[in-house]
Amino acid sequence: MLNVRYGKAKRGQPPRRRNVASVMDWAVEAVADYVENVRPRFGCEDHPALWVTERGGRVKPAEINARFVAYRDALKLPVVLVPHSLRHSYVTHLTEDGVDRRFIQAQVGHENDSSTAVYTHVSDDFMNAALRRALAPALGAENGGPGRKGRR
Repeated sequence: MLNVRYGKAKRGQPPRRRNVASVMDWAVEAVADYVENVRPRFGCEDHPALWVTERGGRVKPAEINARFVAYRDALKLPVVLVPHSLRHSYVTHLTEDGVDRRFIQAQVGHENDSSTAVYTHVSDDFMNAALRRALAPALGAENGGPGRKGRR
């Protein structure tokens, strides 16, 4: 569980605190590796922020964006990719992994599911599988597929 002290704020309000569950094993491992092997090298043991700079300050959103853009451009990735794209990817991966929509909504701090839906960009394969599951009862798939009822 990560405690977010300065999460996304509502319009006209201060940043919101919330807890985010680490639902992807690799994310837990990556943060643990950073905490154990990287962060101590900055000499900021008492700093309250998780992500610190080499000068002992808190990493700022503008710095994250600048580094992201530098890597993106060096890799010749599309300019439409921004750090916020990672948030959309997180919602999409959780959706495709079958995680409950209400849980996802709580994870990203949305009050309405419609906001969360805007973040979801599932693949065509996922959509086709979901459509097959939704239509299966109407097509008689529980009896072996269409046209199988009453056949001998």
